[in-house]
Amino acid sequence: MVAGCRQDSKDKVSKTTFEVDKVYERGPASVHVRLDKTKMSIADTVLLQFEATLQPGYEMRMPKVDKVLENFGIVDWDSLADRLDEKNNVVRTRQYRLEPFLSGRYDIPAFTFQFHDANDPNATAHELASEPIPVEVTSLLGDQRDKLVIEDIESVVEMPEPPARWWLRGLVALGVAAVPAVWLLLRGRGARQMIHIFKPAHEVAYARLRALVAEDLVEQGRIKEFYERISGILRHYIEDRFDLHAPQRSTEEFLAELQFTQALTSPQKAVLEEFLTHCDLVKFARHDPTKEQIQRTFDLVKDFIEKTRSDERMVDMTGNVEGQDIAATGGTA
Repeated sequence: MVAGCRQDSKDKVSKTTFEVDKVYERGPASVHVRLDKTKMSIADTVLLQFEATLQPGYEMRMPKVDKVLENFGIVDWDSLADRLDEKNNVVRTRQYRLEPFLSGRYDIPAFTFQFHDANDPNATAHELASEPIPVEVTSLLGDQRDKLVIEDIESVVEMPEPPARWWLRGLVALGVAAVPAVWLLLRGRGARQMIHIFKPAHEVAYARLRALVAEDLVEQGRIKEFYERISGILRHYIEDRFDLHAPQRSTEEFLAELQFTQALTSPQKAVLEEFLTHCDLVKFARHDPTKEQIQRTFDLVKDFIEKTRSDERMVDMTGNVEGQDIAATGGTA
């Protein structure tokens, strides 16, 4: 019902500045397709917005964005409350926060909007189509490529000798003494419930990649640390997605195990071997990667995740959530 529209919907839309605002019209329907930017880095997101205006008595079906996107993923989306314009037309707004998979030049694809006469059950659906919008996604290094300082890899550090074990007995005694206190603490938190929260393996991996890029390790010259982190991200994704224990194994052990699994194709195995071998060269052999190799490493990880993503492989993100937060998490007890 339009009467239930939120007053702040229009304010929320007006706060965003859009670089692209294309209008498409047909009969009683018009659609604005907006984009807040056409050039971004691979670490950025872009806001795509649809604003459809319909004359009274008509209904519109918005396009399924996830079905037509190829080079972008949906990070978040929002369906704003319907409102009425000055002509009493219904204005419906949806917006999507998109994330690029790889650097390069791409198109935000064309979208098809369907509308029909709501008072005629036999009415023919009409279509209103938009046009592609070209965008450019710059590399991870951006304009700082020539300023990179490759950090030397530290020398091998001797492992310390194991300390005497007198402390072990003390730790056990302390643990026994703490049991009653822990029991009382848990008993006093009866309102706390265990909420099971699951996320797809690829969403967890993308979040870790975004966090890695935000740290600007490459621009700071911390190349070894960047490679350690991105290698760990892919290894944990492989474990979450394919049940292969990549994080616990050396590269040699994992590649040997990889030969016997049917979960990955031969080309995918070859990509993993190239990636892990290159990472080991940087981490252990004082190899200085070129800026092109660094970018290719990042693109390879995102491309591998995108091509193997599956909503059926979920990661258990379970945690204790206070009772009043249950509705906010969307989890089930």
